[in-house]
Amino acid sequence: MKLAVVGGGSTYTPELIDGFARLRDTLPIEELVLVDPAADRLELVGGLARRIFAKQDHAGRITTTTDVEAGVADADAVLLQLRVGGQAARERDETWPLECGCVGQETTGAGGLAKALRTVPVVLDIAERVRRANPDAWIIDFTNPVGIVTRALLQAGHKAVGLCNVAIGFQRKFARLLDVNPSEVHLDHVGLNHLTWELGVRLGGPDGENVLPRLLAEHGEAIAGDLRMDRRIVDRLGVVPSYYLRYFYAHDEVVRELGTKPSRAAEVAAMEKELLAMYGDPALDEKPELLAKRGGAFYSEAAVDLAASLLGDGGSPVQVVNTYNRGTLPFLPDDAVIEVQARVGRDGAAPLPVPALDPLYAGLIANVTAYEDLALDAALRGGRDRVFKALLAHPLIGQFDYAEGLTDRLIAHNREHLAWA
Repeated sequence: MKLAVVGGGSTYTPELIDGFARLRDTLPIEELVLVDPAADRLELVGGLARRIFAKQDHAGRITTTTDVEAGVADADAVLLQLRVGGQAARERDETWPLECGCVGQETTGAGGLAKALRTVPVVLDIAERVRRANPDAWIIDFTNPVGIVTRALLQAGHKAVGLCNVAIGFQRKFARLLDVNPSEVHLDHVGLNHLTWELGVRLGGPDGENVLPRLLAEHGEAIAGDLRMDRRIVDRLGVVPSYYLRYFYAHDEVVRELGTKPSRAAEVAAMEKELLAMYGDPALDEKPELLAKRGGAFYSEAAVDLAASLLGDGGSPVQVVNTYNRGTLPFLPDDAVIEVQARVGRDGAAPLPVPALDPLYAGLIANVTAYEDLALDAALRGGRDRVFKALLAHPLIGQFDYAEGLTDRLIAHNREHLAWA
């Protein structure tokens, strides 16, 4: 089995490599190709990747290349983990929206739209190269904003599934609190990427006992603390929202908070500099502890599970992924991309049925889906007016003057990445 990772020079990659090495029985990789235009980073990450494989006695071969076509040729699956514009673009996404009194975040609100506009054309170009070089390869997208990027891939006819680590993070957390194996925990996980709720936590499978009320009664304070939300929110809802819902449920509080401290991008950039220095140490042969602070917890386990299911029978039959709605949420179009539990196999992902949603959640999902429709249109066709409409439609913006000011700032800060600007 051959896998390619486009964006393989990312500081995330050793987390992925460690998972590939530990879970070799689930996903037996014979060749792994790391693809990245940044040859200097690629050399550092590739060297550490080989040492991790060697230390764990993995027989697979790891190669590196800056050539996408060469890297993906004959690959069974291609993982995309890109950050167009790097941490510098992310820092801008997290700061200029604050000038208009709106949240600055890399996947939510105006910053998330900027990232989508930069990213979708690049991902589609890479996907076309994959299709020309190897039309049977699956594309696993971990590139944010995952929902919009996955929809772009699917609408262009690519064999693609989107992946996020939020659900597996909740699964592992709840398993620890319940003192059970994570495989015993099934989530009623519903929504869009970075806009989800855990409506139930079931033991043993989709039809198992819902222990969420017990979890909230016994561990509500800890769960709310991890979400950085007031416990009253969790208790009042009776469900566990994704921590990204904090940007919606406490928007003004978050804006005030973000204006008083360095951006997350600045923190990550400093961390990446330190990580890359570590990766260059020829004595290092395992992922460093610092990597856990970088983000992406359990990404490797989720990626291995998904790839194994798409390519054979080694993965879990049911996983949380991003894929076409296909009537699962009846208030959305069939071609909307949702994030839910799905049955995954060689033919792709088929969403499992979900219960009727409370209007409190369905309304926000529908609103953000409308924004994502407009965001994808702006990413594909460009134009100031399309950017403005997407911003006006976003529930965290929604005012004419805000949308006008944010449109000007978005274009000014991203002109080098927007062919039409």
